Amino acid sequence: MTVPKADQKTIPGIILAGGRSTRMGSNKALAELGGEKLLTRIKARIAPQVSALALNADPDWPLPMGLRLVPDILFDKAGPLAGVLAALRDVAATHPLATHLVTVPTDSPFFPRDLVAQLAGSLNEAQNVAIAVSQGRDHPVFGLWPLAIADDLESWLLTDEKHRIRDFLARHPVRKVEFAMIETTRGLLDPFFNINTPDDLAQAEQWLKVLPR
Repeated sequence: MTVPKADQKTIPGIILAGGRSTRMGSNKALAELGGEKLLTRIKARIAPQVSALALNADPDWPLPMGLRLVPDILFDKAGPLAGVLAALRDVAATHPLATHLVTVPTDSPFFPRDLVAQLAGSLNEAQNVAIAVSQGRDHPVFGLWPLAIADDLESWLLTDEKHRIRDFLARHPVRKVEFAMIETTRGLLDPFFNINTPDDLAQAEQWLKVLPR
C-alpha cells in the first residue's frame, strides 16, 4: 500500500500519558519542573508543531489542562502502543484530512521544537513510520504514524503477548531521524532525556538551569 507523504499542516498530535508512573511514585505528568507541571511543559512544546492536540490517558484523568481525553480502547495499561492505537482511531474519526499522527510522551520536556517538521520531512512513499533517534538510540514514542497502519496494529496487539514497540516496528518500513545533542554549559544534553524517577526529576531541574534560551 502506498502511504502519502505527511503534510505538517494537517498532522494532529497526542501526548501519551497512560503509563503507571511506578518508579516516580505518583503521576509523573503532574510532577513539577521549574515551577510548571510536566504536562504543561509538554503541551506548550508540541502544540505549535501540530494542527490539533489531545491526551491519551485514563478517562478519570484528574487534570487534562484543556486537552481532550482519548483513553485506550483495547487494553488496560498495555503500553504505549495501546495509546497509539487509540489515537489513530480517534484521529481517523475526528480529522478527515489527516494521514498521519505524531506522538510524544509526557516525561521528556526537552524534545526538539522542530520534531514534527523533521519527522514529516523524512518520509517518502516507501517509509511508513518515522521515529526520533539520538546518539544511535531509538525513541519510538516520539513517532510519526500513518493512519493506514491502525488495523495491523490492532491485530498485532490482540495476538502479541509482549507488546514491544520494536517488535511491531519490525513489521513496517521505518525512517529513523537523528537529532543532535543540546549544547549547554554543563555539557551535552540528550533532547529526549526522560524523567522516570525523583532523581531524574532532580537532574532535569539542573539541566533546565543551563538550557540555551
